[in-house]
Formats: sequence, C-alpha cells, structure tokens
Amino acid sequence: MHQINILIENYLSKLFIPTIHWSDVAEILIIAFLLYYILLWIKNTRAWALLKGVLVIAAFVLIAVIFNMNTILWIVTNLFSIAAVAIVVILQPELRKALEELGRKNFFSSILTFDSSKPDNGRFSDRTINEIVKASVEMGKVKTGALIVIQNEQPLGEYERTGIEVDGIVSSQLLINIFEHNTPLHDGAVIVKDNRVTAATCYLPLSDNMELSKELGTRHRAGVGISEVTDSMTVIVSEETGKISVAYGGKLERGLDAEHLRETLRIVQDKPSEEKKRKLWKGRFKNEE
Repeated sequence: MHQINILIENYLSKLFIPTIHWSDVAEILIIAFLLYYILLWIKNTRAWALLKGVLVIAAFVLIAVIFNMNTILWIVTNLFSIAAVAIVVILQPELRKALEELGRKNFFSSILTFDSSKPDNGRFSDRTINEIVKASVEMGKVKTGALIVIQNEQPLGEYERTGIEVDGIVSSQLLINIFEHNTPLHDGAVIVKDNRVTAATCYLPLSDNMELSKELGTRHRAGVGISEVTDSMTVIVSEETGKISVAYGGKLERGLDAEHLRETLRIVQDKPSEEKKRKLWKGRFKNEE
C-alpha cells in the first residue's frame, strides 16, 4: 500500500496543474457566451447554409491532403484569402443586423438606471394607446390602410426626415384623417413619439425576409422592415382585408382584436410596473400566423 501511494505521488508530481485565477474563469465564461451567440446567429441566418457548404469543401480538401493532391491544395491555399473576403461580402446584411442587435442590447439596464426622467406612465400615456387602438379598429372596419410606427428607445429621426412634420397630439381623429383615401398625407407611414405624431408620409425600409407570406404587400413588409432595423413597434391595418397586424422585433403577428392590440402596445409603453409583463410578452412574437 505504501508503494502504491508513492507511485501515485510520483505520477501527480509529474503532472502540470496550472493555477486557476478568477480572471481565467471569467475568460472561459466570456468565450463560451460569445461562441453560443455566434452559433445561434449562424443557425438563424444564411450563414447556416454557407457553413454546410464550407464543410463539404473542407471534406474535399481533407481527401486532397490524404491522397497528396498537390494541385488542389495549391488552389485552396491561394484562394483562402479571397474566400474570407467573399464570405464577409455575402453575409454583409446578416453581419450588420447582428451588430445592430448587439448595439441595441442594454446589458446593464437591469442593474443601473441612468435615466430617471421617464414618467411614471411609461413612454406614452394610456390615452395614447386607446386612441391608436380606436383609430386602428375604425380604419379596419372600412378597410383603410394604415402604417403607424411607435418609437421605442432607438430614435427614428432619419425616418422622420423622409416624411412631413406633423407634431400633433395623438388622437384617433388625427390618425384616421391622415390615412383617409386621397388625402395628401395618406401614403407612407406615421411615426409616433411619446404622445405625439411627429411625422407622416415617411418611407420605411422593406424587409427581405423570405419567410413572410407571399400574400403580404408592401405595407406589411415595410412594417416588418422597420422593426428589423430598430426596436420600434408598428401597427399595420390591411387595406385589402381590414385586419390589424403588429410588427415587433422582426416578427409579424396578424389578426389582432382591440384588446389584443391594447395589451401588445403596452410592451413599448414600458410602465415601471409592467417590466415583468414585458419580458413575458416577448415570447409571443415567435412565428408569423
């Protein structure tokens, strides 16, 4: 038994066991976090199909290495730098979207509060919600198309500049009059900030999401498009069916009634007491109906 203990001690003495500091643990956690989100990003974008193609090419390169196919290896070596640039060009929209989403995340918002000026009723009042809901329902009944973008945390100044300044208090009468057929301001989107309509006839970026239904027109694609590049919420009233839809976080939810729309708007209203409810509602925008 004594000899066994000596052998174990000799074996352990030859092993190199590095000293682990707290910074090493933090580094491992950061790398694991980054790898997880990179893999998640690859899975949810065109990078997943591209990765499968790269794996096929890698398999052929491995075969070339095993069988000493020098010509193929020479071609692969010389094209590697070009391929790296080509991948960045191909995935430019996805990379830009990923960086925008990273910039919109507030990692420390739950710990530190830097803005204490937000009113107790949130970004806008319950009256504003009721007026938007009333206008949307009334326009849906008569099949008047509408596109109402509600600003969240990210400013929408660049889109406001594409339209005409309004700067009026949000009311159902104002919204209905703006989107009435053959009126000067009916074409384009309305932008709502706080409790005011800031601009009308605004141009929005169209979504290139191939998963959206082919029956959706330009109005719905514009609503989804602005929600992909900003954290805003867009209320859409279909001119063909009169149905009310909401675009948020790049997702589209269709066929909302008045109560459903009112509760959905409370997500961006962001009352202090509604924070927990807001987190629960994020899971609702998963799939287009």
